[in-house]
Amino acid sequence: MAILVWPMMGVALWHFAVFVPDRLWGGIIGAFLAALIGGIAGGYALPSPGFPGRLDEAPGIASALWAMPGALVALGLTYCATAHRSRR
Repeated sequence: MAILVWPMMGVALWHFAVFVPDRLWGGIIGAFLAALIGGIAGGYALPSPGFPGRLDEAPGIASALWAMPGALVALGLTYCATAHRSRR
């Protein structure tokens, strides 16, 4: 169930991409994909790599919060990469 929570947290953070200038690689669709993949990667990697322990337990708020750093880092990387290219 956590594999469904992680991308949804990434998508929730993606909605805030409208507040930054449009310098995200691939536009709003690129930002969506970055947040989606970053949320999955962050949730998988944090706090320890892998899926949560027991399969019969529902994911808690901690499972959703661990996806936030991955999504934010992915969005930040796409922004910085495109801002760097536009300066050249």
